[in-house]
Amino acid sequence: MFDYETFKVLWWLIISILLIGFVITEGFDMGVGTLLPFMGKTDDERRILINTIAPHWEGNQVWFVLAAGAIFAAWPSVYATAFSGFYIAMMITLMALFFRPVGFDYRSKIQDKRWRSGWDWGIFIGSTVPPIIFGVAFGNLLQGVPYVLDNFLRSTYVGTFFGLLNPFALLVGVFSLSLFVLQGTTWLQMKTENELRARARLISLICAPLTLVLFALAGLWVYWGINGYVITALPDLNGPSNPLLKTAVVQHGAWFLNYEKYPLTQIAPVAGLVLPVGVWIASKFNRSGFAFIASSLTQVAVLLTFAFSTFPFIMASSINPNMSFTVWDSVSSDLTLKVMTVATIIFLPLILIYTSWGYFKMHGRIGKDFMAKNKHSAY
Repeated sequence: MFDYETFKVLWWLIISILLIGFVITEGFDMGVGTLLPFMGKTDDERRILINTIAPHWEGNQVWFVLAAGAIFAAWPSVYATAFSGFYIAMMITLMALFFRPVGFDYRSKIQDKRWRSGWDWGIFIGSTVPPIIFGVAFGNLLQGVPYVLDNFLRSTYVGTFFGLLNPFALLVGVFSLSLFVLQGTTWLQMKTENELRARARLISLICAPLTLVLFALAGLWVYWGINGYVITALPDLNGPSNPLLKTAVVQHGAWFLNYEKYPLTQIAPVAGLVLPVGVWIASKFNRSGFAFIASSLTQVAVLLTFAFSTFPFIMASSINPNMSFTVWDSVSSDLTLKVMTVATIIFLPLILIYTSWGYFKMHGRIGKDFMAKNKHSAY
């Protein structure tokens, strides 16, 4: 098999792929949930919106669980520090997510306007809060997280919850929500009919340029106003995983150095600017399938832009850059990565196969005729 150094990079790549799976699939169903109280003018229309994602939303959460589990197993120090430092934010996310399964399952069981409206807003909260918090988290990762390590590599978070809610992180949070909503509108263009499809198309035409502007604004803010991190000295990359053995410094423009060193990586940010235009054009000319593909690739481009910019840093320490977690020095043992790689080779293709089969079997548009035929079994 590969050497330890190669496994470290391989698991950076695998976790990036799992996060891509998450933002594409959860992106459209959370986007639909965010739009639910506003796009659906009647109860029948809201039921149609919910049933466009009904066969998939539970399966989509597999990517979220896989990504979190992979971070726990491959980067345990990062997982521990993130879940202690971002504890309140994580709990808010989990509490918001509680509304989704309960809302989907119970909203239509009672024919009461207030009951159903209440659950619609619950689904809205469970679909809107997580993307914002995920964006805020990524915004803070770009700025550095206030934590320190002791001699036993135990991390201590020294910041506050409200410190996470800084202007740049909030901008990234809004941008993250716009990405999810854009994904949701393109999905609805493929899955709905008549008035609902027209509304989804209109929102896409508004959201696509907004997403582009927010992405460009965030990039300019990083370039002009946020310092990055650079490793100046590393120990043996096949040696023990210990963040305290390296030397790192804060440097202006550091998050753009990889684009100079590896020119092919420039494809990601360029695609992040071009693809929303593709979404707008495809929506304008009623090409819903192309709009969804362009939106999905936008998610990929944005996530890869973050990954390429920050590599090899995973979580930089704003208190002491030398204590930052990187791909090279915050990973599990060589044996652990080997076992996880074998498990991934076996199970990831199975997940892709059954997920693809589910989407294939549940293709087609959801409209009034579908709801009339399935009024007792649909959400």
